[in-house]
Amino acid sequence: MSGHGAPELTIETPAGLKVAVIAAQWHEQVMNGLLDGADRALKELGIDGATVLRVPGTFELPVAAKRLAEAGYDAVVALGVVIRGGTPHFDYVCQAATVGLTQVSVDTGVPVGFGVLTCDDEQQALDRAGLPGSAEDKGHEAVTAAVATAAVLRAVAGAGA
Repeated sequence: MSGHGAPELTIETPAGLKVAVIAAQWHEQVMNGLLDGADRALKELGIDGATVLRVPGTFELPVAAKRLAEAGYDAVVALGVVIRGGTPHFDYVCQAATVGLTQVSVDTGVPVGFGVLTCDDEQQALDRAGLPGSAEDKGHEAVTAAVATAAVLRAVAGAGA
């Protein structure tokens, strides 16, 4: 499983941190698991009132992330799933989402938690969705990574760097 070697993060959530979660709508069972994991992480980190938005699919995540980053959110979390099919569509959507979300983060300076599952089949997605019996909880991990990065960036800004 890809979670092998993941760091144990200790995060002190900065006061007033604004977080938004954007989730695609395709593959409802997997997306529900990712959203539940994201919600658990937000609660564990003491973040109340996070904005949660739904977009049609994974391809639409970057434009929504950019709008939220520009609207003053300290961290944005993007959740989606793309399952390989018999056409190159999988490659195009995965590349567009990955490059687009990276570009949003670099251009705006707002961390974007990458919770996009790119799987060969539905079972791989279910194994990563944070559902009962899943080996991994990528929704939780994406929130944790985004908030940890936002905390580091806030600390750097507070240090006058």
